[in-house]
Amino acid sequence: MIITMDGPAGAGKSSVARALARRVGFRFLDTGAMYRAVALAGLRAGVDWSRPDALARLAEKLHIEVDGDRTLLDGEDVTAAVRHPDVTAATRYAADNARVRDRLVALQRRLAAGEDVVTEGRDQGTVAFPDAQLKIFLTASPEERARRRLRDLERQGERASFDEVLAQQAQRDREDAARPVGTLRRAPDAVEVDTDGMPFDAVVDRLVELVNARRQT
Repeated sequence: MIITMDGPAGAGKSSVARALARRVGFRFLDTGAMYRAVALAGLRAGVDWSRPDALARLAEKLHIEVDGDRTLLDGEDVTAAVRHPDVTAATRYAADNARVRDRLVALQRRLAAGEDVVTEGRDQGTVAFPDAQLKIFLTASPEERARRRLRDLERQGERASFDEVLAQQAQRDREDAARPVGTLRRAPDAVEVDTDGMPFDAVVDRLVELVNARRQT
């Protein structure tokens, strides 16, 4: 069974998807880590970001694995390295590259083949797994998402104002909706779950209910 989880930045997809996978005994597929791994490889290779073909050729040679919470790049554990700010800033070059995206979507499908998987990202229910048995679109109001992001930054020791975070998030939403590939869209058959005012555990409980109901059918 494949469960996809898409939604805007700050909706809590990654943490909720991980928790849901643990609760229902499924494998968690962190697709964002794959794009980060390509960006990390590009940085290490000194790829010229203005030459998308160069990054695509590099991506086609990489061996990327995601094993639970671990990300492996050509056998090296890069779980921590792909979260470095420099990699975060460069990931958009991988995510917006059509050839890279085709390569990674194919990899995601191979990893999920014959498995019970919870996979999260921006286009999982629309592009990667259009025939998934359960599609979830996780969302929250812009203000709620900005508050969550601000709390995350504060826990990391970074300083920012709510207005700054909200403005950055609005820009990210506009970019995600206008991307040429990997566009953020809700699949027509996705179940939308608005998490405003819901504690984390309550969100996971709600999603477990959806999974159990779908299993019965």
